[in-house]
Amino acid sequence: MNNLDKENIIGVAALLVHAAKIDEEYSDQEKLLIKEFIKSYLENENIEEILKKAEVIENNSNQLLSFTNIIKKNTIKFKSDIIEHLWKIIISDKAIDKYESNLMRRICGLIYFPDKLCAEIKLRLLNNK
Repeated sequence: MNNLDKENIIGVAALLVHAAKIDEEYSDQEKLLIKEFIKSYLENENIEEILKKAEVIENNSNQLLSFTNIIKKNTIKFKSDIIEHLWKIIISDKAIDKYESNLMRRICGLIYFPDKLCAEIKLRLLNNK
């Protein structure tokens, strides 16, 4: 699908953890969604271990840039997949607050992802709930 190694997936998973924590509620449902993301790219790895590493990275980093650089250099298909996973996490608690919306705008800007496409993904996920 793409040329991401384990370290890159851990970095992207850290971004997903950041999105999950931004509303100060890090739920089991959000963890499950992050594990599904990890599994979709690293199916033969220890998913729990990778999630723990991602949580440590997210906890120790106060900048999104290092996480978004991995995504920015990738295909639009991969970017769409990441944006979809981010929205799934944000929508999972059935509320989208201003911090989550702001985070999505910032990420889209940092990875050069079209706002229109981001909105389409969000709407599709909201309509499938």
